[in-house]
Amino acid sequence: MAGPLYSIPGTTPSAASADPPPAQPPVADGARTVAAVLAQTQAGAVMDELERDLVGLAPVKARIREIAALLVIDKLRLNLGLSAASPSLHMSFVGNPGTGKTTVALRMATILHRLGYIRKGHLVAVTRDDLVGQYIGHTAPKTKEVLKKAMGGVLFIDEAYYLYRPENERDYGQEAIEILLQVMENQRDDLVVILAGYKDRMETFFQSNPGMRSRIAHHVDFPDYQAADLLQIADKMLAQQHYHFGPGARAAFVEYLERRLTQPQFANARSVRNALERARLRQASRLFGDQERELTADDLTTISEADIRASRVFQDAAAAPKK
Repeated sequence: MAGPLYSIPGTTPSAASADPPPAQPPVADGARTVAAVLAQTQAGAVMDELERDLVGLAPVKARIREIAALLVIDKLRLNLGLSAASPSLHMSFVGNPGTGKTTVALRMATILHRLGYIRKGHLVAVTRDDLVGQYIGHTAPKTKEVLKKAMGGVLFIDEAYYLYRPENERDYGQEAIEILLQVMENQRDDLVVILAGYKDRMETFFQSNPGMRSRIAHHVDFPDYQAADLLQIADKMLAQQHYHFGPGARAAFVEYLERRLTQPQFANARSVRNALERARLRQASRLFGDQERELTADDLTTISEADIRASRVFQDAAAAPKK
């Protein structure tokens, strides 16, 4: 598979930025065992990488394996001439920002492609703005253009509940929903739709749109990361960019996480990414300030304890009145 499995949860890749889909793999037509299907389609390798490289999210990984198991068994049933109804694969991913929903959607697209359930295996990630127009006659062409790009793969709609705005009589989101419902039913053999967003808002969305709920076969709940998981994610992010924590910096970042987790608007891995980006800025400013010094590779790749402790999280805590 091209590129590393681990990507930053909470970021949404565009169709153009995603890895190009691989050639259509063998569909294991003659396979008689689960191992044979997984080996011939290479779907097992994707699931193993998901398990190994995606931090935490044990219930999510278990759910994805359950879905994959159903599809593999259906493949074996077809090979023996047994009936296997075409499965409904539309999904709902619910959870807070930065919990890996887009990352898992990308891997799900690859698994479905390798097992032969979608033709291309690409993922098109969109929001309301990509689907809903601003005036009469604008929404249908926008929505249909997105669906055209997504055909043969997975359409990932983030914050899908923003499609439905009943308080605005002139809103055109309902038109996009109706088009989506038709395609999800009539072309489900050629497109998988994944709706994503906050759990409570998605529940309200489904209550207001029962036709959408009835088309979603798999609901996957993404829990928040624990501090230990977030630290492991930080290590992976730094390693990907050829950085590492210097003496005392990792312990300082643990303290940073403990403080940041208690503050509002924490976005899991997305907040970790932002914190590390700011630490890199402080490191760069520190090194830039000593312009005559010859810098070593270790200088250029080390995030120091001071780079972490200069965060506003520590400054705000120091400025807080004592109780």
